[in-house]
Amino acid sequence: MVAARPDRGRGAAARIAALLLCLLAAAPAGAADGGLVEPRLTVVKGGPAAPRVALTFDACDGAADQRIIGTLVEHRIPATFFVTARWIARNRATLAALASHPDLFAIENHGARHLPAIDREVQVYGLAAAGSPAAVLAEVEGGARAIAAATGRSPTWFRGAAALYTTDSLAIVRAAGMKVAGYSLGADGGGVLGADETARRLAAARDGDVVLAHVNHPARSAGAGVAAGILALRDQGFRFVGLEDAIGSVAPARLPRPRVRPPPDGPGPAM
Repeated sequence: MVAARPDRGRGAAARIAALLLCLLAAAPAGAADGGLVEPRLTVVKGGPAAPRVALTFDACDGAADQRIIGTLVEHRIPATFFVTARWIARNRATLAALASHPDLFAIENHGARHLPAIDREVQVYGLAAAGSPAAVLAEVEGGARAIAAATGRSPTWFRGAAALYTTDSLAIVRAAGMKVAGYSLGADGGGVLGADETARRLAAARDGDVVLAHVNHPARSAGAGVAAGILALRDQGFRFVGLEDAIGSVAPARLPRPRVRPPPDGPGPAM
């Protein structure tokens, strides 16, 4: 992560206009008419003797799951947290605790309001998308500002709600200075899977996987499964790494995903 930079005084409208002009000039023909795409991410493999996995956690809204955070801290396991401005506002003490372990944790951008970073008026997994290029940019920049204000550090990675985009909205995120983080293994089904299934999925990670789980549902059983799965990977000899040597690609969105009946404590999966 890089140090926060002061605002240079350019107005939001001017930044948006300049960005959109660049995108219109650079966008491939027909990009705006394509379907949704889904970035995927892995890390460099360590080989059979030293397999590697990157743990990433979305903090969308709500509270903080101390079962997961406590396991990471106790066992000195690195992880990357993608947090929204909404989550930061409700969990400032937890964010400060995470930021106090810069050797373990990276704090990255999950957006301002947990809106899918899609420049069309669509819904994905029950979430209304940002809906326009300007709104995508506001989602990205709003999340980055909240992180910089709370931690003194600017994020370098962005993963939007639902982790789905259009080719044009991907370009907007990147033009705003963010690298786009996908993943290769979803562990908890958006936070709605049971503990046993979540632990099984996580323990089955392969060398090079980037794992996505959620850290904002402390009342659900999935968090216990995440903690158990992390320790199972440790016992298998996995090395936990950050996203420094991540390898990204983009593919057509894998839709629809399996639907899971939400538990009684709230909606899901909200990504």
